[in-house]
Amino acid sequence: MTAAEAERYLLSLELFGMRFGLDRMHRLMTALGHPQRQFDSIHVVGTNGKSSTVRMIAAIASRHGVRAGAYLSPHLVSFGERIRIDEADLEPTAFAAAVQRAAHAAELVDRSLAGDDRVTQFEALTAAAYSELAARGVELAVVEAGLGGRYDATNVIPSKVQVLTSVGLEHTRWLGPTITDIAGEKLAVVQEGATLVLGFGLHPDAEAVAARVAEQRGAAIVRAQRDPGVPVGALGGFQRRNFALARAAAEAYLGELDEEAVRAAAAEIRVPGRLQIVDRDPLTLLDGAHNPDGMAALAQSLPELLRGHDRLIAVVSVLEDKDAAGMLAALLPACDGLVLTSSQNPRALPPPTLQSLAGQLSGPPAVVVRQPHDALRRARELAGPRGVVLATGSIYLVADLLAPAHRARASML
Repeated sequence: MTAAEAERYLLSLELFGMRFGLDRMHRLMTALGHPQRQFDSIHVVGTNGKSSTVRMIAAIASRHGVRAGAYLSPHLVSFGERIRIDEADLEPTAFAAAVQRAAHAAELVDRSLAGDDRVTQFEALTAAAYSELAARGVELAVVEAGLGGRYDATNVIPSKVQVLTSVGLEHTRWLGPTITDIAGEKLAVVQEGATLVLGFGLHPDAEAVAARVAEQRGAAIVRAQRDPGVPVGALGGFQRRNFALARAAAEAYLGELDEEAVRAAAAEIRVPGRLQIVDRDPLTLLDGAHNPDGMAALAQSLPELLRGHDRLIAVVSVLEDKDAAGMLAALLPACDGLVLTSSQNPRALPPPTLQSLAGQLSGPPAVVVRQPHDALRRARELAGPRGVVLATGSIYLVADLLAPAHRARASML
């Protein structure tokens, strides 16, 4: 396979949607020789902050001399972004080879399955990641769960440390209607005798589930601090909390940390799609906040970013299965203007619907510009040289704005 062929293969698997359960994944691991057993692992679950925390743990581990890899989701431009080794995205040729191995294993597994059951896109990607991480000889893989935990394809690793970033009401169709239900699904990844690291400010119902699960499985609980104790290069107060959590997780795995190594990791960490600066004239930021809790954390970070600027114009697109009203309620008080648009994802809410919601919330003046790049240009005109532009509301909007104009169809899952 070439990298392009690998991407096309993965996109073709979207036809079969999401199918939870670990049977197919266990069969894939058997077909590939159980690569997930060839490295230590840290499993990161939660509603918000997973990708940032994964990158940060891997960065800290790398600076302590550990050959570290990471598996993340979703990606912004290329599937290859999801597999990282020594803090670098997997190169295209290696990505293609890993996907080819996973595709061969998937073909074998599909033959063994009954009816229309078959390997999903996320399972094939996860299998490719575990195969490549093992082939590269990583000592530690930091793994981000996709959705939930119990039946998520990532949950075939014998992780030594599990990390819960946060728990909010999202994906209730699959994970359950309450914080207790969702926390239970996520914390099903906790292993016997492991260490469970909890994010700062966790919901009390999630804390109760964590205490119960830890007691049942003989796991130790570590609670992260709010302050990481070192300056963090990634923008936003929420990234400082994420780094504090990553520091606690790294310490749970490595033992006592070297302060200079931690400081270096914190200073250099940047997370694509999270308050990512793409221009400075005017200051233009992209952030993938896509639920009310994420948007509230983003809004709390805006005052320090707006210092020295006279206005904020937001470009917003939201998927139809998200709480758009709750997200807008968190964001609008900080905004002086809105440009409402639509990502290429077919599940994006129509911009006029967002405009109506913003009006009901007494938001600032809002205009509709349907094409994301045109919307960003319009927002930059409205912001002027002393303003700030923020594009947010959906990771798919961020992906559209970062991708080259000639990109083929993006992943919709």
